[in-house]
Amino acid sequence: MALKLYNTLSLKKEEFKPLKNKKVGLYTCGPTVYNFVHIGNLRTFIFEDILRRTLEHNNYQVKHVMNITDVGHLVSDENEGEDKIEKSAREQKKTAWDIAKFYTQEFKKDIADLNIEPAQIMPRATDHIKEQMALIKILEKKGFTYKTSDGIYFDTSKFKKYGKLGKVNIKGLKAGARIKKGDKKHHTDFALWKFSPQLGSRQAHRQMEWSSPWGIGFPGWHIECSAMAVKYLSQPFDIHTGGIDHIPIHHQNEIAQSEGAYDKPLANYWMHGEFLVIDKKKMAKSESNFITLKILKEQGYHPLVYRFFVLNAHYRTQLNFSWEAMESAQAGLEHLYNQVSNLKSKNLKLTSKNIDKKFKQKFLNAINDDLNTPKALAVMQELLKSRLVTDDCKLATILDFDKILGLKIKESLVSIKIPEKIKKIAEERLEARQNKDWNKSDILRKKINQLGFKIKDTKDGYTLKKS
Repeated sequence: MALKLYNTLSLKKEEFKPLKNKKVGLYTCGPTVYNFVHIGNLRTFIFEDILRRTLEHNNYQVKHVMNITDVGHLVSDENEGEDKIEKSAREQKKTAWDIAKFYTQEFKKDIADLNIEPAQIMPRATDHIKEQMALIKILEKKGFTYKTSDGIYFDTSKFKKYGKLGKVNIKGLKAGARIKKGDKKHHTDFALWKFSPQLGSRQAHRQMEWSSPWGIGFPGWHIECSAMAVKYLSQPFDIHTGGIDHIPIHHQNEIAQSEGAYDKPLANYWMHGEFLVIDKKKMAKSESNFITLKILKEQGYHPLVYRFFVLNAHYRTQLNFSWEAMESAQAGLEHLYNQVSNLKSKNLKLTSKNIDKKFKQKFLNAINDDLNTPKALAVMQELLKSRLVTDDCKLATILDFDKILGLKIKESLVSIKIPEKIKKIAEERLEARQNKDWNKSDILRKKINQLGFKIKDTKDGYTLKKS
């Protein structure tokens, strides 16, 4: 089955056809590094990881670029308020550069924990100020810009196709007054360059600012993605992705400035992941309902449990988060690991001859149908329950599937030697439970956790695993 992807430009699934034979340019909007990313953000990064793995499994050579936003992202979509990095620096009494560095490192740890393949190129906005200025100059020369009291703005009325991504109702957006107009010409106009604030005579109020032809200041959020995408992937490139919340503003603005400057498409395919919701609200820092990967780990969940949870829903459907759902995902992943470990295969040599062609085709049909991971997981279960496939072939085929799913199934097969000290504590805890000494049982469980192991009670006693 040919790879089909849902394109937000056309609002339909399309057969994927790259610009260059077997080579794909992929740009994924990265994090704004002013705080820890939450698991809603991470859902988007998991979807993008599945996309990249699927492309590679279809024998495409992928050049993956993910930006690091370390300047220019304001606290509102209204081109007002503080820069998120500067605000975080002020609140934490650190430099903006230290804030950006710290949260970039934390982001990289999170994606490593989730077995997300890092982009080959992860450019920072602050390293590409010259490229952003150069793009603004092109737009200025072509008559797309104007100056206000606080910056240089893009005149969206000059770009006749503004709103084409997802067929956004621009008139409805204006009527809803989502964006304050201020001294902009139109509600949808957006900042390309913002001036640093002043107090009387020139006084710097920002840690991150640069001299420019328009005055001392810093770039807008949208211009950096356009500048870095064209530098590393040229224009047009194949696929641009992000969260669904990027459609009405950020990606709309990227298209306007990039296509306005170069008179050709920015990307041929645009893909967007749906929200992770909690209590019927999208998970967001602005809603104060966000949960980080660190919190999940503190609650005893391995990051791959969250990955498994996410893969059980299609990336274009909203996914409701709850602790009960995480318990179910943990049980589901452990069941999968146990199913695979029960296969009677030793010293397996992973060659194409071991892989069951029928089930591989069913799996690829699912994943190539717009990354249908729930259906792909169902195919995996169908294979595991099949009586027509040998255990050797089951295991080889499952491990081949996992090149896309990224659940580290092969690593789960490695037996961990449990130290005698841990076994002794576990036996002592079992005795405490049999005597209904729940306080002692809880103390010993915590002690086992502190020593790097997890204990789970079963009807036959308990199981021990490395944390």
